[in-house]
Amino acid sequence: MDAVAHPVAHLCESPSGAVTLLRMNGSGTAPAVPRPAYRRLSVEQRRSQLLSAALGLFAQRAPEDVSLDDVATAAEVSRPLVYRYFPGGKQQLYEAALRSAADILEGCFAEPETGPLTHRLAHALDRYLAFVDEHDAGFSALLQGGSVVETARTNAIVDEVRRAAADQILRHLGVPEPGIRLRMTVRMWISAVEGASLIWLDEDKQPSLDELRDWLVDHFVALLTATAARDPQTARVTRAALKLEAPDGPLGDLARRVLPVVGDATHLL
Repeated sequence: MDAVAHPVAHLCESPSGAVTLLRMNGSGTAPAVPRPAYRRLSVEQRRSQLLSAALGLFAQRAPEDVSLDDVATAAEVSRPLVYRYFPGGKQQLYEAALRSAADILEGCFAEPETGPLTHRLAHALDRYLAFVDEHDAGFSALLQGGSVVETARTNAIVDEVRRAAADQILRHLGVPEPGIRLRMTVRMWISAVEGASLIWLDEDKQPSLDELRDWLVDHFVALLTATAARDPQTARVTRAALKLEAPDGPLGDLARRVLPVVGDATHLL
């Protein structure tokens, strides 16, 4: 009696690196399995592609909720390919993605040093808040800490963004050697921007981005003015900045809104 041919089990690796079980058909060939089209990219292009995919995932989820399989799927490549570029695994990939995000955030505060200071701050905040809006979950995890992938290196990257932002603002103020009070004022405002951004995310992104931006510019002016009342260097900087402002600009609008509020305080003078 002739032996009956049975299908033969065959193992193959999927594009994501998972092993799947296929069955040979009667002709001894495996049925076709659809695979994503493979694009040959340069080393730098491929690395950028993987970082872009990772950033997109970290923008919507906390780092510990993103796996290398998720990144491979988002980039339409295999898991081993992700490991080839990031042999340190998710920790190395996260740090590289964070470095990429930090470069973007540092660029947010780069603005031509011309025109009223309030306009320059508003333009920088437009870019910064747009990043916060697009990377809400990742931004919260980044600044609030407590992530399982948080390390001294990731914290250093975040601090570098803060220092770069402070340096840019001091450059706009035209102060090559700022005193401690002015440095504290700028760093306090950066902390306030971070805190307001996190609260804004918790409050379902209310108020509107435009209103949040204008409010944060008002905060900077208020902080700078309060410091100017106690620090001669900041007073000189504030007077120079005020000369560039127009009555119909943000600072003129702030003055018109504040005067009625403090008008009843004349008895204190």
